[in-house]
Amino acid sequence: MISVASQLFLVLFSLLLVLPVAAPKAEAGDTIALLLGVVLSITGTCACLGVYARKRNGQM
Repeated sequence: MISVASQLFLVLFSLLLVLPVAAPKAEAGDTIALLLGVVLSITGTCACLGVYARKRNGQM
């Protein structure tokens, strides 16, 4: 019997094979904006998790 992780990998891999490959037309400004958005999103998520953890432990 196949494990759950293997089944999930097979499903995701098959979905990636079905998707069409798009030609990248990103300019430098688009790339910088995307990277900045990703960094800010990760930072915001970590900050919210830190506040939640402090409230849960009674430190705030």
